[in-house]
Amino acid sequence: MDGMTADTLLAPSLPGLLRIGPHTVQPPVVLAPMAGITNAPFRTLCREFSGGKGLFVSEMITTRALVERNEKTMQLIHFDASETPRSIQLYGVDPVTVGKAVRMIVDEDLADHIDLNFGCPVPKVTRKGGGSALPYKRNLLRAILREAVGNAGDLPVTIKMRKGIDDDHLTYLDAGRIAVEEGVTAVALHGRTAAQHYGGTADWDAIARLKEHVPEIPVLGNGDIWCAEDALRMMRATGCDGVVVGRGCLGRPWLFGDLVAAFESPGSAPAAPDFGQVAAVMRRHAELLGLWLGDETRGVVDFRKHVPWYTKGFAVGSETRRALATASTLAELDAHLGGLDQTQPWPAHADGPRGRTAAGKRVVLPDGWLGDPYDCATPSSDAESDTSGG
Repeated sequence: MDGMTADTLLAPSLPGLLRIGPHTVQPPVVLAPMAGITNAPFRTLCREFSGGKGLFVSEMITTRALVERNEKTMQLIHFDASETPRSIQLYGVDPVTVGKAVRMIVDEDLADHIDLNFGCPVPKVTRKGGGSALPYKRNLLRAILREAVGNAGDLPVTIKMRKGIDDDHLTYLDAGRIAVEEGVTAVALHGRTAAQHYGGTADWDAIARLKEHVPEIPVLGNGDIWCAEDALRMMRATGCDGVVVGRGCLGRPWLFGDLVAAFESPGSAPAAPDFGQVAAVMRRHAELLGLWLGDETRGVVDFRKHVPWYTKGFAVGSETRRALATASTLAELDAHLGGLDQTQPWPAHADGPRGRTAAGKRVVLPDGWLGDPYDCATPSSDAESDTSGG
């Protein structure tokens, strides 16, 4: 990992409490917002394994869709009664609309914490000047943050971002300073550029540089945390105040239990699950999705994308994998899972990168976007879709 040396592994003990406004996050671990993944059922699983410790952020909510009360969006902002604090991630490119969305959250008591997305690298977002493209326009970023913080009242506002568009257009240090000046409570940095997408190795040195650059507020690191020990190493190597975990928990919600153990009882890692235990989590995940969506079949169908992550490395067989990935009922899932060897131990090669790992292609941007980084960019009328969740 970048920034890793023998000396950093022997660094002083990890920081104590992470504070996000009035909220204490201990251990300092945050579930990264992931489109189509970090809905209420998945957050429930992660919280159960962590014993309720940590911060679990919703998938991306589009500000325009929220203000217009889009039906899908209103479902996505539902929180279980046990979720405390309730954390919403907003995506927006228009300062006025972002301000209205934040004011709506405050007035209707929809959440306890607001995170703003400036890290998404996908073309449908960057081509409209959103996500990881937006911080390049410094004055637009400032205007959005000013509207968000100004309308948030007592709710803490945080941001998640990338290093920049590419290595020639890095923005994270300027964005971090603007965040501090506009009253943002904390910043999270994914140590990749938009051009890298999810490929290559995350630049942990950049996280360390950001921490040095904005000592006034907590800095959280994100990128290449595949196991609990990675989180400890990142904090020792960078001096960051906490970690944000994304792809590492795909098909592994119990990673949050591992993280709690690593921070609270070093050297006492929980035993890795065997296949029978993994199968039980898969079944519960699918069941929770069905209850959340109000239909068992819809829940099982939505669960299909999780099957490859949960079964990675296990002796499942191509035919059974296909059957699991096309199941439509809980009974079908039970039958296919029950026919496999439940005693299979956790496969060592299942650790490490999971989810999307390919490097991105050219970053798609609005015409002229890389001109003056301080000009008054005006979002197009279609810059925000009317739905949320990616």
